[in-house]
Parts: sequence; C-alpha cells; structure tokens
Amino acid sequence: MKIKSSLGSKVFDVLNTVFMLLLVVIMVYPLVYVFSASISDNAMVVSGQVVLWPKSINLEAYNRLVVNPDIWISYWNTIRYTVVQTFFSLLVTGCMAYPLAKSWLPGRKWILLMAAFTLLFSGGMIPTFLVVQHLGLLNSIWAIVLPSLVSTWYLFIMRTFFAALPAELEDAATIDGCGSLQVFLRIVLPLSVPVLVSIGLFTAVNQWNSFFDALIYLNDRSLYPLQIVIRNIIISSSNVQGEGNTSYIETLKYAMIMIATVPILCVYPFVQKYFVQGAMIGGIKG
Repeated sequence: MKIKSSLGSKVFDVLNTVFMLLLVVIMVYPLVYVFSASISDNAMVVSGQVVLWPKSINLEAYNRLVVNPDIWISYWNTIRYTVVQTFFSLLVTGCMAYPLAKSWLPGRKWILLMAAFTLLFSGGMIPTFLVVQHLGLLNSIWAIVLPSLVSTWYLFIMRTFFAALPAELEDAATIDGCGSLQVFLRIVLPLSVPVLVSIGLFTAVNQWNSFFDALIYLNDRSLYPLQIVIRNIIISSSNVQGEGNTSYIETLKYAMIMIATVPILCVYPFVQKYFVQGAMIGGIKG
C-alpha cells in the first residue's frame, strides 16, 4: 500500500535534497579546484583563470616532486608514524577502556574522574617537552608516538561501547572456562570492530596531518614527516623573488596538497560503513 505524502513532507524532502546537494558542492569544489590548479599552467593559476577545470595542462610541478628524495623519505616517515601510532593507540586505549567499563573495578569512578580532568587541564607544552627530553626520546619515533598515545575522548567512546555489549556473552565465555584476557581477546574485540576502526581512522588522520610535534621534537631531517617537508618547500618557494625558474611555484603548492591528501582520502571508502555503529553508539550512551 502506497503511503500518500503530505505537502509539508514533500516540501521538506525538496529542501533537504537541495541543502544536501549544496553541501556536497561546497565540500567537493575545493578538491576539484586544487587538482585542476596542480595540473594547469602556472600563469593561468596566478592570473585566476583556473576556476574549476584545468587549463593548459602542465605536469611540471609533479615532475619536480617525484624526483625530490626528501618527499619519499618523509612519505615513509609519515606512514610508519601513522601505523605505529594507530596500532599502539588502539592497543593501549582498548586495554584501559575494557576494565573501566566494568562496575566491579575498584576505584573506577576516581580513575574516570582523573581522566576527565585531563580534558580541562593539560600539562602544557614546555613541561611535556622537558619530560620527553629527560626520557631521551628526542629525535626518535617515540617522541611523536608516546605523548599523544591515549586520547581521553576516544577512551570514553570505547569504554561506552564496551559497556553496551551484552554481559551474557562474557558470562557464557567465563562459564566455558575463559579467563578475563581470553574474554577480551576472543569475545569483546571481535564484537568491537566498528569502534576500533572508527577510532583507528580518527587517530590515523590526526597523525597523518600533524606537524607541530615533529617541529618541536625532531631536529634530524631524515626523520621529518611529510607535512614538515611540505611546509619547508612552501616557505622556500615563497622566498624566491625572481631568481631561477619560478614558472611552477604556484602549481607546486597545489601539487603538494594533492600528494599529502590523496592517500588518506583513499582510506575513507573502506571504513565508512563502520562510522555510524562505531562512533555514534559509542558516543551516545554513558
């Protein structure tokens, strides 16, 4: 039986569709423009003639980036920082969140209160730098990974997700002889794939785009992530004043944005289906 829609419902559907299309255009246009500018002639980009589609296609900017060894070294550094940070962040956050989701944990409320306290007050940049320095972590991957290993927001989201899992499943596993670690590894983690994937993606994106920690803790150029190298290239390009070949500088900036953005964008389609179940269910209750 076909349900007849009211006039108000039809008007709402039309306005909702128009709003969503407008939102899509606003989000997609910058990406299309950056790609078009990166493969267009430098003079066309500088004069503002590139509005949407590329004009006088020129790949000089990409050619210069491909032959730059610093780009590939920094790419490798960014990938390993992101992978190590994401893996250990999920491991430590999961191991903290699971017992905090259980009411039998002694002092659970005080631990949660202390964790919430860090949302309002942090140690500050200089004390954190001194701690990293005294631990001998400067100029190492651990200076990037360890200070931001656990996010309190992600800890609360994962704890809420664990608390919403049916207790009967864990009770049945315990009756069958599983210990707490086996219950966590064989029952809880397989059921928590959505929240693990969602928080893993958030952590990976944050680490992929971050550059301030590397700016503070790293002095060795061979350890620089991609964002630092891009920043240095943009600054050095901006300081060029009519010396050498400047016919590619403007397009070079857009090409670097594409190189830094495309890999992490490619991850989204594969994990999109976990977002609603992982982030929303973990964030609503509790």
